[in-house]
Amino acid sequence: MGTAFKQPISADDRRKAGKRLRTSVPRSAHAQWEPAAGRPDPTDVLAKQNEHRVPELVPLRYERMLVSPFTFLRGSAGIMAWDLANGPRTDLMVVASGDAHLANFGLFAGPDRRLVFDLNDFDEVHLGPFEWDVKRLAVSVAVASEDNGHSAADARAAARLVAQTYRETMRRAAGMTALDIWYARIEADTIVDQLRDELNKRQLEYAEASFAKAEQRTQLGALARFARPTDAGFRIKEDPPLIVRLPYERQVEVVDLLRAAMGGYLDSLASDRRQLVRRYHFQDIARKVVGVGSVGTMSFMALFVGDVANDPLFLQIKEAQASVLAPYVTGLPYSDQGQRVVEGQRLIQSASDPFLGWFTGAGALGRDFYVRQLRDKKGGFDIARMRPAGLRIYARLCATALARAHARTGDPAAIAAYLGSGTVFDDAIERWAAGYATQNRADFERVKASRG
Repeated sequence: MGTAFKQPISADDRRKAGKRLRTSVPRSAHAQWEPAAGRPDPTDVLAKQNEHRVPELVPLRYERMLVSPFTFLRGSAGIMAWDLANGPRTDLMVVASGDAHLANFGLFAGPDRRLVFDLNDFDEVHLGPFEWDVKRLAVSVAVASEDNGHSAADARAAARLVAQTYRETMRRAAGMTALDIWYARIEADTIVDQLRDELNKRQLEYAEASFAKAEQRTQLGALARFARPTDAGFRIKEDPPLIVRLPYERQVEVVDLLRAAMGGYLDSLASDRRQLVRRYHFQDIARKVVGVGSVGTMSFMALFVGDVANDPLFLQIKEAQASVLAPYVTGLPYSDQGQRVVEGQRLIQSASDPFLGWFTGAGALGRDFYVRQLRDKKGGFDIARMRPAGLRIYARLCATALARAHARTGDPAAIAAYLGSGTVFDDAIERWAAGYATQNRADFERVKASRG
């Protein structure tokens, strides 16, 4: 059989290796947050990122980030990446989200059209130690809790629940087959059933309404919201500064460049999806601002239609820059950043968008891009409205999805053995999240003051 198939290391040996790691990187070492020597000024980190962004959108980026400490955390993955890389690290590697905060989980339609819950943003996906994602999720829970006016005890309890749920889910994954891990996913219609005993009437109604709203976010609904019919076909409606048509000459240039690059996008799809996309015809394109941390990167919404007017397809064409984790860890084996995002997403997401693909920098644009559906049963939950009990339920759901994502590409036996069955890791992450939440607030205030 040659050397393509190496003799695997037994699960027992991997568990022993994970347990031995506690000696060199004690689980309790993750508890202490203290800025490392040489920590960069957060204003400098953001300014450096802005050098590679659309200049006229940079003020909007700050505007969105500086609403609250939670929105600041969402946009400051680069700051936190430095802090994580300069703290204790296990090097139990996974394909990490790189930006696993609460708002980067949500609902979307799988290829079989069933609504699922999972990670839904992969701009920073990269190889990394598993605990980096756990810490980012835990601190996002603590910061969101504080922003919502919850007590310090509630914030710590919710952050602790992230670690506990992750540890317990990974322990179960360690006993599963590789195929069972790969096919596991959280389907929306099972969430309420599984949590029915924990949800009060108001929470139950809210969850069901969120699922119903996501089901209604279809391509046809997007056509009515984002486009208007004209004699020349459908045209995307402007909504400055969020949706902007480029000046005519620039619009023609971008369309020509992207049309030339679409062949590369089609090549990145499976052959059946390639055939499907070819049934649609280009109509219009506009620049669209998305997210918080992504504001300022080059992003477009493109409208295609089939043979009839009620068969639209909106695709988002989004710039992919290097992951914030790239300076600190050897990454995925892709020089093209769009391919990194797409392949990373396919690896760790339980059900990926069938139109997900990439193409290399389009001529004069000189950037890497990936492509996905703009709107297809995508939905989420209003984190700012969550009370302590609701936030704990949501934190547990996100932590379950994160552990399953890590189990697909990491070694669940080694990670579970390192974490153990006790509460040492839970205790540590609770303390770390509380400490880093304080640091995040100080960074928020510093950047806010620097903006006048």
